[in-house]
Amino acid sequence: MTAATRPPAGTVAPAGSPADDTETRRSARSGAAGLVGAATSGLFGFLLAVVITRGYGTVGSGAFFAAIGVVTVATAVCTLGAETGLMWALPRRRSGAGGDAARVLPVALLPPLLAAVVVAVAGVLTADALAPRLLDGSDADGTALLAASFSAVPVVVAMTLLLAALRCVRPIRAYVGVQFFLLPVARPVLVGAAVLAGGGLLAGMTGWLVPAALALLACLTLVAGPLGIGRGALLRPQRADWSAFWRFALPRAASAAIDAGNMWVGVLLTSVLAGPADAGVFGAVGRYILAGQLAMQGLRVAVSPQLSRLLGRGERRAAAAVHRQLTTWGLVLSWPVYLLLAVFGLAFLQLFGPNFTAGAPAMTVLALAMLVNTGVGNVQSLLLMGGRSGLHLAATLAGLLVTVSLGLWLIPAHGATGAALAWALGIATENLTAACCARVVVGQPLVDAAMLRAGATTVAGVGFAATVGVLAGGRGIGGLAVAVGVLAAGCVGLLTLPRVRRGIRVTMVQIRGRQEAAPAAAGPAPEESKGR
Repeated sequence: MTAATRPPAGTVAPAGSPADDTETRRSARSGAAGLVGAATSGLFGFLLAVVITRGYGTVGSGAFFAAIGVVTVATAVCTLGAETGLMWALPRRRSGAGGDAARVLPVALLPPLLAAVVVAVAGVLTADALAPRLLDGSDADGTALLAASFSAVPVVVAMTLLLAALRCVRPIRAYVGVQFFLLPVARPVLVGAAVLAGGGLLAGMTGWLVPAALALLACLTLVAGPLGIGRGALLRPQRADWSAFWRFALPRAASAAIDAGNMWVGVLLTSVLAGPADAGVFGAVGRYILAGQLAMQGLRVAVSPQLSRLLGRGERRAAAAVHRQLTTWGLVLSWPVYLLLAVFGLAFLQLFGPNFTAGAPAMTVLALAMLVNTGVGNVQSLLLMGGRSGLHLAATLAGLLVTVSLGLWLIPAHGATGAALAWALGIATENLTAACCARVVVGQPLVDAAMLRAGATTVAGVGFAATVGVLAGGRGIGGLAVAVGVLAAGCVGLLTLPRVRRGIRVTMVQIRGRQEAAPAAAGPAPEESKGR
């Protein structure tokens, strides 16, 4: 969009305008790349869960998942919301040697890294006291496992922040290559090698952590060029840079910790209140639930810089159009996964081993809750990229309050199923609250007839296939195989309909356009990032 055709800030383009069409084409290209990466990440994430559960059993995998939870929650707390701050701030600045984008890096990196070092030192010093509480019943050296987890927090924090910068200054394929290929592919390979070599949990956890260091090095290399680092770009921030950035990021700090730690809070609560075996079952269930969410995650990271740019210019109608399009995509891709998980949870958990099938009720509960999560779309991104991190914090706090309060009540008596019920109600609370806030902030409809038709068609088709599968083979692996076969046949049949083929052709035309990094609001894309 040229300066001559760009609407002034505070105005919206008319429905069906070239502005809307341009933005939906751009979101289609970015979204497709994000979905490919998310699919790969989901596949290898599942493989990692199989390696952990098969290699270490219920008790050992419970300790392993608890250690991952420590790293995940500590990282989310220590980043202080700066990763979302970068996604919000960088698309609104000029990159390159003469731009002002590089000045944001010290603002975003220094406080989180300081916090990460403090947490790492404190965690290593107190690992001996924490291990009996978090890893009680594990046959692993819990102190060494926790010490290794805490010591890696600064590296993981730095990687997380530079990944956010990478998404904003390079074409999305660079981000996808690191976040959705390097990390998820390397982890099961290295953890599996540790298992095959007869290594214990500490060796396996080391295999899980090493790819973060590799990803950090890759991000450092990829981010420096577009930002003009080493070629004259100023890294000394002004006072206004600090205040503007942290006014946005600090409310996000708490909500980011909640977002990243929701599942792991459940794992840690279950480990403490019900024991490592139940925590292992709940962690295995959670791996499936999070894998189903990867489509929405891929779409979110693909278009967040675009939403920041649009909302920063006041183009709310175009932002809402992008949101509706990608929510429809996410719904069609995610709902079949969650509906099958809800019906055939027993079959999926059998792949982890017979000791994990007790988590089937928990799987059903969480899968149904995730229909709400994916059904409202990435409303959190609309709030955050619109600069309303305070409203997002309110929604996440509401969800956390429900999760923790119900978890303390339900987990002691019901174990993994109680943890799932608590988390499910927390998910519904957070997402419905965020959806209401986003509708008010954007001031545009976030649901349209196409989304409703897609949802109804998906439920009807998957529901029919699941019913046939249950009648033919029960809820085990046999029934799942029948349901997947019926569903695949139905998809092939849909491709014979002219309307479906026409819709696919339109989408493919959008996707085939040249992918590009989200341009900065204040000027054209830097020369270094063009054509890459």
